[in-house]
Amino acid sequence: MLTDYSIQEMDYVETAFIKSILDRLMLYLHAGIPVHIRGPAGTGKTTLAMQLAKRLQQPAVVIYGSDQVDMADLVGGEAGYRRYKVVDNYNRRVEKHEEQFQKQWFDGRIATACKKGYTLVYDEYTRTKPEVNNILLPVLEERVIEIPGDEVRQFKVHPAFKAIFTSNPTEFAGVYQSQDALSDRMVTVNLDAFDYETLVLITRARTGLSYEDARKIVDIVEEFRKSGAPNIRGTVRGNIIIGKVVKENNLPIDAHNKLLIDICADVLFMKD
Repeated sequence: MLTDYSIQEMDYVETAFIKSILDRLMLYLHAGIPVHIRGPAGTGKTTLAMQLAKRLQQPAVVIYGSDQVDMADLVGGEAGYRRYKVVDNYNRRVEKHEEQFQKQWFDGRIATACKKGYTLVYDEYTRTKPEVNNILLPVLEERVIEIPGDEVRQFKVHPAFKAIFTSNPTEFAGVYQSQDALSDRMVTVNLDAFDYETLVLITRARTGLSYEDARKIVDIVEEFRKSGAPNIRGTVRGNIIIGKVVKENNLPIDAHNKLLIDICADVLFMKD
């Protein structure tokens, strides 16, 4: 997806815990070093990436990684032809027609960000095939973007260009192993879980529950997580889903309520 070169507004909670992560990542970005936020699904990686881009206060291009992303999406490609037609009526007895067809080139998302000095947010970049992502190697190391074709063209990357990546751990389905050469060109921050206060405030903000009710949801989810059961969704996303169900259906939040416990089990157990 290509944004309108702006980061959309969203519900966002910034606690001391989150601010410390953002502040650290901003240090790297200001030094011209790409950053990579890695963590399980539902830990808020995309939200953090978008907030980083917003902090940079410059236009942004967003790419969502997938198997369908190809080289043309990243650097560009040729799309059809442009037709020129010239009619010469200088001599009224003779009418000359001249037509020319010229291939049209469009810049891909990475090429656009590199040339214009935008922020690149590449969400779940390891879901894209590694050979496609190879185009990033000269961009991040030599600050040069190479446009493939009959004749390879090179452009210098704009000094204002910044790059923010996110990814799931490699054990997740549909995730490729990132090339060492690419990983070595960015600073990776692992985002495993938020602290207690952050979980409560995010749950409250995204569900509309009171602080006390949001705290109860977080406590119940934490008990599930500590139970030792395998495949527990121990992320903020589980809190939000349960909180929305409780809020919309006016359910009492009671750890002894069988219906609530069943809902928590449905949401939190990651079944095959």
